[in-house]
Amino acid sequence: MVIDSPHAAHKYLRRISRDFSTVRRFSNTPPVGPATPPPTTAPSVDGADALPSTPRGIRKRQRPRKRSSVSSTLSKVLILNVRDLLRAQPEPIPEHQPRSWIETNFQKRECIKFIPCPKDDTKCCCGQAQITHQTIAGIESGSPGDTWLPTKHTRPQPTDAYGTIEFQGGAHPTKAQYVRLSFDTRPELLVQLFTKEWNLELPKLLITVQGGKANFDLQAKLKKEIRKGLLKAAKTTGAWIFTGGTNTGVTKQVGDALLLEGQQRTGRVVSIGIAPWGIVERNHELLGHNREVPCHSISSPRSKLAVLNNRHAYFLLVDNGTMAKYGAELILRRKLEKFISNLKLHPFTHSSTPVVCLVIEGGTNTIRAVLEYVTDSPPVPVVVCDGSGRAADLLAFVHKYASDGEEQPVLESMRDYLIGTIQKTFEVGLDQAEKLYQELLQCTRNKNLITVFRIQEKPEGEAQELDQTILTALFKSQHLSPPEQLSLALTWNRVDIARSEIFVYGQEWPNGALDEAMMQALEHDRIDFVKLLLENGVSMKKFLTIPRLEELYNTKHGPANTLGYILRDVRPHIPKGYIYTLHDIGLVINKLMGGAYR
Repeated sequence: MVIDSPHAAHKYLRRISRDFSTVRRFSNTPPVGPATPPPTTAPSVDGADALPSTPRGIRKRQRPRKRSSVSSTLSKVLILNVRDLLRAQPEPIPEHQPRSWIETNFQKRECIKFIPCPKDDTKCCCGQAQITHQTIAGIESGSPGDTWLPTKHTRPQPTDAYGTIEFQGGAHPTKAQYVRLSFDTRPELLVQLFTKEWNLELPKLLITVQGGKANFDLQAKLKKEIRKGLLKAAKTTGAWIFTGGTNTGVTKQVGDALLLEGQQRTGRVVSIGIAPWGIVERNHELLGHNREVPCHSISSPRSKLAVLNNRHAYFLLVDNGTMAKYGAELILRRKLEKFISNLKLHPFTHSSTPVVCLVIEGGTNTIRAVLEYVTDSPPVPVVVCDGSGRAADLLAFVHKYASDGEEQPVLESMRDYLIGTIQKTFEVGLDQAEKLYQELLQCTRNKNLITVFRIQEKPEGEAQELDQTILTALFKSQHLSPPEQLSLALTWNRVDIARSEIFVYGQEWPNGALDEAMMQALEHDRIDFVKLLLENGVSMKKFLTIPRLEELYNTKHGPANTLGYILRDVRPHIPKGYIYTLHDIGLVINKLMGGAYR
């Protein structure tokens, strides 16, 4: 019984007291048995009936009769219960539990109107069967010809699935954060989720991987180069990687690259899978608030759904009310990429976060995605892996024979051949093949934004690495000035890119540009960049002025040091925020050298 107020406790006490009196009365009543002779009564002096007297020879009892065992035990139990009720004030049951930040800001979507699917009238257009589809009072079912829209026929509710997935089946279980959210979630909330809730640093580069959702095989050499290059590009630059999240197609290839990263026992690459909630197999197991869910990345052979890739560290499960359908994540992913591309890079440079698209294999949707990237404002550069298959190979072929102008005479002469190849590659009709051909031509109008990665592209026979191709594509597409390119290379800590792409023969530098780069390299302990700048004309004698030297001693960047603690031994009373001078540095050196410094 739950006692939720002092008044109820006293009421309960009165009730059990009455019950206790009843039990006590019955427990003291002699048991029913053979008739016993009535007690002997002595006649009174005045002739009235006298009280029963104690028989002769029996001593009168001085104390009352002891209670029976039933009465005694019950009384002890009831007294203890009453004492506990009066001592302990029960905790009030809250009428409303406060929601977490994730529940407050993120929502799920549920279809509220059944609209029969044209192909199967027992299913709703959202993908749910009529038997399991929820019905809302006052909302009638639609007709087969009606158009189903997630904004109109679904309702938002606070999310009911977020926490940690613990992937089983490996030598060591890997964990990943996940959250179920609506397809129209604002991107600034997602960035706040990454930085505040999941404690991620903002990226210095965003690599978004596009490709096929069906499983495919890669050439062994190309597969090795993609794995090594993608991993190196992400780790050396502090990049985030966006994928589709499921353990199929191109995402599985990226997961294999991250598997190599896990074997190196170094910092984990930030890999974020953005997948539709309705396509995740056994997604009901993920329901719960801030749960830790054990999960196996093994899909059912006959299932149309997909499992999550166990090499990713974070998952955004996008919900638009549909089940067993792709597409819910496309708009949200593109908005998030665009929002991140507008974030400023600090402290090295004031330019925005660069975004690059990497295409591996792919279908018809991949060609449309590439077209959106290169025609967007600002445009996103695309790196195509030639030899990976289907869409990537078509894009590489068209890029090879494309002209720089608007007209494409070579491609127009191969029109019939290309349309036939598109039909065979994607198994589509003539009309759709012609449409895809036009989309490919539109991509070639932005030829400078597309870079093709090929194995052994260099004349000397050395294999060009994918990470260099990705970073070089960013320089070519963004039309950055040499100082901005150098700042970006400093941000990524890629001296090899600076040496091969920035410090080229005949490069002219504005006054003070290299001095500013040297200052950044010294502040952030970029030793290789200091050597490179010295090789390219920076004079340390002219650069290292007294104000700059004092600024370097006062910088908050770089590795931690004990200068402040040693200076307090020389000058005990230093105010907060004190700026060191060269005189202070001289006192410190004099102390360390035992008074031998002059």
